[in-house]
Amino acid sequence: MNTSDPPKGRRRAALLLAVITPVVAELTLGNPPLSQIWLLLLFIPIYGAGTLLIRELVRRRRGGWPSILLLGLAYGIIEEGLVLQALSSPTMYGAAGWAPRFLGLNSAYTELNLPYHAVFSVALPILLADLTVPSLRDRPYLKRAGLVVTAVIFVLGGLLLRLTVATSIDPGYQAPAAMLAGCVAAVALLAVVALRVLPPVASHSRAGAVPGPWMVGVLGVLAGFGYLALLFPFGGAVQPAFTHGAWVAAPMLAAAMLAALTGWLVRRWTTNGGWTDRHSLCLAGGALAGHTAFGVVANAATLADKLELSALGLLTVILLTLLGRRTGTGSIMKPTGRRKGPRTFRAGMM
Repeated sequence: MNTSDPPKGRRRAALLLAVITPVVAELTLGNPPLSQIWLLLLFIPIYGAGTLLIRELVRRRRGGWPSILLLGLAYGIIEEGLVLQALSSPTMYGAAGWAPRFLGLNSAYTELNLPYHAVFSVALPILLADLTVPSLRDRPYLKRAGLVVTAVIFVLGGLLLRLTVATSIDPGYQAPAAMLAGCVAAVALLAVVALRVLPPVASHSRAGAVPGPWMVGVLGVLAGFGYLALLFPFGGAVQPAFTHGAWVAAPMLAAAMLAALTGWLVRRWTTNGGWTDRHSLCLAGGALAGHTAFGVVANAATLADKLELSALGLLTVILLTLLGRRTGTGSIMKPTGRRKGPRTFRAGMM
């Protein structure tokens, strides 16, 4: 880390990331509605500290986006499996009825929420923070003491959600010890792979065609909206994509294929020499627009909620457009050499 960077600048960047994380993951999806925006105070400790902690660990390791996404999956397991215990609860949100349970897990709910956390609770906030403060994109924001404080806040944030949200929505449920142990083991495995097995990023790129930023944005819209629409039962449906019985396997498979195809395309494009920060911004903006559009369709309960969420989506587009005007032609997602240093859809916080 370059110690010549003003500490206040790094602290501001850390605070920015901590604040925008629950906004991206929860508010722009309609959780909570704007009329209850004060509930974000419950989300900031675990969301903000969790994503900041992931960014700091990966930057110190000189890791890349695969490491961030794997730790994002680990974050999802911590929140959904250990804190809220919604991955295994037979009653919370009615998720046990979405699809057949597998190894004690609510299968469709798990497929929906773990990738959601990896992308919308972790990767996109980090990407937006790095685009907003490009001078610090390759460096940690915090010193060692700040990292320790962030970890403590993350743990306390998990306890806060456990004592408030989990006990009010699903009182009395306690996940089996084997399930909790499995979640801990999965988190440990993902952390080891992300921080010890995956190599640090290298400075290289290959020749190849990259579509225009707006086409990348369209992919973000389709992937963001499509993945949620395939897996979350809405519009009166009791299973994903209005299926019945064993047909629920079809949208679950389609969602997995959509995620795999999107990941393959983004990976292919970001290793090409033509990928720029504007592509990254359009990808993030498209994904946010798609998931907010889904929130309007499936999550907002009243007309007022739909109008408020639509206005928030429009404001998000405006802010990202302003950010785009100051975004250069470098690349934040290509590897670069770095110095060490009613039922509601709560895909982020269920």
